Amino acid sequence: MEDLRAVIINAAGPHFSAGIDLNVLGTFNSEVVMKTVAWSQSVYSKWEELSVPVIAAVQGLCYGSGTELILACDIRIAARNARIAIPEVRFGLAPDMGGTTRLTKLVGAGQAKRMIIACEEVDAEEAKSIGLVEKVVDNDKLMEEAMKLAQRIADMPPVAVKMAKKGINLAVESSRMAGLLFEQAQTVYCCGTRDMKEAVAAFFEKRKPTFEGR
Repeated sequence: MEDLRAVIINAAGPHFSAGIDLNVLGTFNSEVVMKTVAWSQSVYSKWEELSVPVIAAVQGLCYGSGTELILACDIRIAARNARIAIPEVRFGLAPDMGGTTRLTKLVGAGQAKRMIIACEEVDAEEAKSIGLVEKVVDNDKLMEEAMKLAQRIADMPPVAVKMAKKGINLAVESSRMAGLLFEQAQTVYCCGTRDMKEAVAAFFEKRKPTFEGR
């Protein structure tokens, strides 16, 4: 785990996720859901809380809980054929895996209501225009571009990447003052690391740095 620098989440096949099997959904009741929903939410939150950046590489359909999964990732790259929707309301439900929470913070209340309440699907370009995905690439370049980004992150000082991710997540969740206080604490820590000294030395010596995560 200490050697892990970035994660890519992708799905095999032409689609990222077609959403829940409606036959299974028909077997659910309030008692069953009450016992499982908190655990299900925690599974998605783990990606958000993971110390290294998580990249979602999305192709084809990305519906329902699949959309809620990519919302918990740090960066989303979409193939041009991606179609993203969060249609739970159509089936008498509201999103329960972070959809109403994370989508609203990511794209704003109006766009979130349009996608969730009206169950409107967006294509890759529209998803980028509203801030739902960060990058759109040709279908056959999806994993190549995701790997390039992951490698770029992996080449950075790992402690700095970890602190930057924590700081950004904190900024989304809390006040400006709390974020500034975290920045003070993390920079004191980072300035004492070997990796910071190595990064500066490598820059002046015009060589590739070797980071230890310390």
